[in-house]
Amino acid sequence: MNIKDLLIFGTKYLKDNNIDEANLKCKILLASILKVSKEYLIIHDLEELAENIVTEFKNKIEDIKNGKPIQYITNKQEFMGLNFYVNENVLIPQPDTEILVEEVISKMKQNISLTILDLCTGSGAIAISIAKNIDKLMVSASDISDKALEIAKKNAEANNVQVNFILSDMFENINAKYDCIVSNPPYIEDSIIKTLPKEVQNEPYIALAGGEDGLKFYRIIAENAKKFLNDNGFVAVEIGYNQKDKVIQIFENEGYKNIYSKKDFGGNDRIVIANI
Repeated sequence: MNIKDLLIFGTKYLKDNNIDEANLKCKILLASILKVSKEYLIIHDLEELAENIVTEFKNKIEDIKNGKPIQYITNKQEFMGLNFYVNENVLIPQPDTEILVEEVISKMKQNISLTILDLCTGSGAIAISIAKNIDKLMVSASDISDKALEIAKKNAEANNVQVNFILSDMFENINAKYDCIVSNPPYIEDSIIKTLPKEVQNEPYIALAGGEDGLKFYRIIAENAKKFLNDNGFVAVEIGYNQKDKVIQIFENEGYKNIYSKKDFGGNDRIVIANI
């Protein structure tokens, strides 16, 4: 079977099973297996493939049909123009989170701040992207999962940045002060998770579940962050599309000032910034 025929087969199979972006996922998968670019597949579409390649492709197409995210199959996700290794132990970085990173970079450069903590770092995408974009910045990143931290360390090395990683349940093992605390915490209501697409449900539950109302971790951050922020420090968090008013209220109740939000590329409220 050649490249063109295998992609046609895979695309039809996924479409027949109601999988979105079937053709794109097939191209990403085959390019990953062959260790080539997607453009290579177009130029060499009549290239005959070895039987073991066809078998591997078909097996992994079955994984996609069963809801395994393509990023966990290829172990790759792009974020802020950088490549990140991902697997089942970390949340897959999403383009909407780039809004959070860009806002933090903008504020840090304005204030010539020097230290930052990324809570719930997961793959390390936020911390590493910020470190990559600001010189002379001391970046720390924490997570409750030692497996997630292993991946984050791997990503920091691959992207040639220095990050201090801390195994910590939120602020439990945090012992320093920072100019910024940034976080994309779990924020989905526990009862909603089982209604989400299979691909999302296959991401780590601990990285999704935000408690009964989805706001558990914002309360923890708002209550504790001030103790770990320098003067004129600020908190930056990602939020769910319908959580802006409630999250802002949580920070207001804890005495934060100059609180504001920004929307993502789709027009949804996506981040909240709160200053002390």
